[in-house]
Amino acid sequence: MAGLVLREDKDGLATLTLNRPEKLNALNVPMFVELREHVDSIARETGRIGLVVVRGAGKCFSAGHDLADIAAGERPPRPNFQAETIERLANLPQPVISAVVGHCYTGALELALAGDLIFAAESAKFADTHARWALVPAWGMSQRLPRRVGRAKAREMMFTCKTYTGAEALAMGLANFCVPDDSYERELGAIAKMILANSWHSHRANKRLLIETDALPLEAGLAHEVYRSAGVGPDMRERIAAFTSKARKP
Repeated sequence: MAGLVLREDKDGLATLTLNRPEKLNALNVPMFVELREHVDSIARETGRIGLVVVRGAGKCFSAGHDLADIAAGERPPRPNFQAETIERLANLPQPVISAVVGHCYTGALELALAGDLIFAAESAKFADTHARWALVPAWGMSQRLPRRVGRAKAREMMFTCKTYTGAEALAMGLANFCVPDDSYERELGAIAKMILANSWHSHRANKRLLIETDALPLEAGLAHEVYRSAGVGPDMRERIAAFTSKARKP
């Protein structure tokens, strides 16, 4: 079945939509195959795409890894294909926003954690339920979740399998934003527009620095920032000139 992940491009924004709404966008191998194709394509389009939003069709982001597929025995194109795909999403040159409405459970949370930012609706529901099903993380939960919320909170989420609201996710640092559902689309669009208005060169360079210096000692990280800098962007002079010209106007 084609169209399990839809892509829409507009004004520098690429929106990837998980498209199994009748199954609450549960993640299966064919969906990951399509997601991988889109991610690999976007990685080559840095001049045309400055921001990526990953979201779900219908009423939720995703209910998680399709349990029926797990029980039946999945056959990915190669071992660790899903984990590799999530890693490629996380390492895209462009910033990535995970836009979460409704369910975001377990495998879906692992996917959402690949986003640089998580933009949650008040209706969002986050949980890691690996332990409920006698499963063990294989798509990044044990590494990305504690880095996002801290080790103590990650233990709480992983051991209790408790569900957390969008507001709770914001409070613990899992989500960067939590907004009312009735203003969700407008506010998501405003954040996307704000990010896209800034330098795409700087976004790519900043993201690369953050990834490459993660867990480095301070001294090594500082040296990396200084000596492996991408330098100023090609539109630096134009941006500064526009600002100073505007400042001079009475």
